Amino acid sequence: MQFVSVREFRLGPGRVWARLRRERDLVVTSRGKPVAILSSAGESSIEDDLAALRRARALAAVDAVQKRSAETGRARLTPAEIGAEIRAARRRLRRA
Repeated sequence: MQFVSVREFRLGPGRVWARLRRERDLVVTSRGKPVAILSSAGESSIEDDLAALRRARALAAVDAVQKRSAETGRARLTPAEIGAEIRAARRRLRRA
């Protein structure tokens, strides 16, 4: 994984684009912390690339929810308990 700082990107965008062509993916950092991912794309594959990225994000979100439910004990809820939780959350939303 290759990193490029926001400052480096601002001061030498041509060098960053050249690196991106070589590396295909770069992590953009600000003050040493990741803030974005630059990924090379081709005109013919941009829609497929975006769809794959969205699928990966969705899978990561599902994994995070499953992990959190296991950590909090909610993974063992019965269908009736899940229904009660959903109804309670909907009631809270209606009041807000």
